[in-house]
Amino acid sequence: MSSRRGSAQDVAYDWLKRHIAQLPRHDGVFLTESEIASATGTSRTPVREALLRLETEGFVQIVPKKGAFVPPISDAEVRAVMQARALVGDWCIRQVVSLGPEFADTLEQLVLEQEALLDDPVAFIDCDRFFHRTIVEHAGNPVLAGFYESLRDRQIRMGLRAVVRTENRASTALAEHRAIVEAVRAGDPEAAGQAVADHLSSTLAALSISDFPGRPGGPAAKEYP
Repeated sequence: MSSRRGSAQDVAYDWLKRHIAQLPRHDGVFLTESEIASATGTSRTPVREALLRLETEGFVQIVPKKGAFVPPISDAEVRAVMQARALVGDWCIRQVVSLGPEFADTLEQLVLEQEALLDDPVAFIDCDRFFHRTIVEHAGNPVLAGFYESLRDRQIRMGLRAVVRTENRASTALAEHRAIVEAVRAGDPEAAGQAVADHLSSTLAALSISDFPGRPGGPAAKEYP
């Protein structure tokens, strides 16, 4: 019985993650247990368990006996998430530089695959996520890898899928990825760290939010139009 309940909880959890990711970040939305159960084909118990998981991850606020509130995401929270990504990204890229040209070849292949998805924003973002996940996972710190995944989940709702639909943003992101790859290929941790900072600064600017602090411990990263 517990196995079936766990499986139903995963179904509800996965559905909620996808549903929340599609909500406009400026809107607060209330979700009832009954509507989630109906949408997922599960009972309310696994829905409740899934909501508790999401509450611990900061995605919802539980309302007892009713459901959950999905709060709006403020500009300040977007900045905070991107600052956290900058810290993780800077440390991780410096670790993988030592992996040399072979790892750079792996990253370059991912950039080529992403380039083929320019007309598919959802697939493009999925490939983008895998590019960065590959760097983080090869840095060798599973705690940071798990934390990084939670940050990326938050970013989907922040509007990344919409951003890549804007003129030239996807092409710009590809160019920024190539700069990261070339810094790794050159074995230059400083250049790699700056390339990651520039990429995240550009992403934040594309979300129409500025004041990104740049590379941790370094000068402010430039903003992009």
